[in-house]
Amino acid sequence: MDIATVAKTSLENAINIVSKDLNALPEEAFTKSFGGQARTVADIVYELNVVNDYFGALLRGESPPPFDPSQGWIKAPADFNQKSEIIAAFDAAAKRAKETVDAMTVEELSKPIEGDDAGRTVYNRASMLSTHLMYHSGQFNFIQTMLGDGDWHWA
Repeated sequence: MDIATVAKTSLENAINIVSKDLNALPEEAFTKSFGGQARTVADIVYELNVVNDYFGALLRGESPPPFDPSQGWIKAPADFNQKSEIIAAFDAAAKRAKETVDAMTVEELSKPIEGDDAGRTVYNRASMLSTHLMYHSGQFNFIQTMLGDGDWHWA
């Protein structure tokens, strides 16, 4: 299997899993901060959307503004607080990222990233999208169990 197929399939699978996780969560989970310090589901989805758009821009050869880690964790705006709106925003950002990766060829994904001393390729950036989605999927799964939902929702 070539790297374009791997990148596209991995991203599609990760998007589908996160979508199922989000749909399985109850409305109240989206704005609840567990323990008073944890980011909410809305915050995490907002971050996913920002990161999907950021990496999508990088993959298209654009120069998005860099992240500023001094600003702390990415937080959702106060009005980003309804399950249906949050899922719709995720779906839109995921679609944009997927369209970007789907348009890439093996040759494009195999190119080295300019100025990357570690020798990473565009594929490495593209695979970060799937990895990041799956990382946060684990957080959504943990929240589900804290709310008493031990079911497997990926089937």
